[in-house]
Amino acid sequence: MAEPTSSFGVDPDVSAAAAVEAGGAEAPVPPQTGTAAFFDLDNTIIRGASAFHLAMGLRSRGFFGTTDLVRFAFHQSRYLMFGENLRQIDTVRSRALSIVAGRSVAEITAIGEEVWDEVLSLRIFPGTQRLLTDHLERGHQVWIITASPVEIGELIGRRLGVTGALGTVAEHVDGFYTGRLVGDMLHGQAKAAAVQEVARAQGLDLSTCYAYGDSTHDVPILSSVGHPVAINPDARLRRHARAVGWPVREFRGRRRAAARRGVHAASLAGVAWVAGLVLRSVRRALRAEG
Repeated sequence: MAEPTSSFGVDPDVSAAAAVEAGGAEAPVPPQTGTAAFFDLDNTIIRGASAFHLAMGLRSRGFFGTTDLVRFAFHQSRYLMFGENLRQIDTVRSRALSIVAGRSVAEITAIGEEVWDEVLSLRIFPGTQRLLTDHLERGHQVWIITASPVEIGELIGRRLGVTGALGTVAEHVDGFYTGRLVGDMLHGQAKAAAVQEVARAQGLDLSTCYAYGDSTHDVPILSSVGHPVAINPDARLRRHARAVGWPVREFRGRRRAAARRGVHAASLAGVAWVAGLVLRSVRRALRAEG
């Protein structure tokens, strides 16, 4: 049996950043300027949690049932309204790993491509995409750094033409997921360590680099560069950015209050939709028993 590898096909002991360096030949790399821009993914590039949208795609293809759908929808709603919560992230991650265990990497990757076309491509913040494109046009490297599965980061990175992507790596053996992680989740301080490793491997000057994030958990990565920017920040990151003088960019709408009301309404509508699904499922089960 082959040894488990990361999504880049390298030894799992190699760091996440070094793995991207080893596997980044497929991505278009702009001229080396010593400067890079590091973008968080969820609520920074993509509205909401990208892993939730992948989960919805898996649900529609029969990977799991209504109970998991309710759980994922609940966490998505809380995330949209209140931002990241490490305990919730860990819960969703553990269940997601159990769902894909035994499934082939090729199958999940193909579904991810379909989910991009159906959903994710429509949830890119235009303002963030303009920033990303501007960095590429200036010859900067652009990296996506996310706690979501690295496959999602790579997929979105390929579609947006960035230099590379780092994410949480699910172990796979002989092309099939095992239900375990390679290393830890790429989150918080782990993101900052990954950025420092990328800088070392690529010869970047972090004092000239940029970082963009939406959550207080992105403070480590934002603090590691010379040009941090809070995008669509949660309340705690907004307060921190104000205290230390970081720029804040709001791409959720012209007025934060209006955007917040819209998010709350969308979240409540999503919960109502899921509740309707559950009710219909229960009714069908009762009719079948009768």
